[in-house]
Amino acid sequence: MFGFLKGMGITIRQLPTKKVTLMYPNERPQWPERFRGVHEYIPELCIVCYQCARICPTSCISLSGARDDNKKMRIETYDINFEICILCNLCTEVCPTNSIRMTSQFELAEYTRDGLYKNMDWLYHNHVEHGSFRAMQAEKERAAREELEMPVQQKSDDRGGDK
Repeated sequence: MFGFLKGMGITIRQLPTKKVTLMYPNERPQWPERFRGVHEYIPELCIVCYQCARICPTSCISLSGARDDNKKMRIETYDINFEICILCNLCTEVCPTNSIRMTSQFELAEYTRDGLYKNMDWLYHNHVEHGSFRAMQAEKERAAREELEMPVQQKSDDRGGDK
């Protein structure tokens, strides 16, 4: 009987405290900065070095590439089996060009196991929708604006420097 009353006391003490439940589909959780969600992949940056596939402890990454006319390696296929991926972040840390990254996306529910086998196109779409695509585009636009403004500033400096 004492255990029951003790449990009810704890329950009653918790009633006036603030609730932490989120109404999930409508309210999204705020994840920490280093949260490891589903991968994003940027094929333009990949140099097909196979380091991500070699370091993966579950061997869930498979990729292939071929040399183009300029003798540079270009990616042809990049697949991740999320059925066995443990989201350990090792593949992102070893990538020399930062072409594979982690996002805050975590929803991977599927009706079949085959749905957890994601290809390069799905990973790039994840990059556009949930990853750093917008930030990268904004950075490119900012750099282009700075490059356009640079000659104008140099010309004004040249005119002001007449002695």
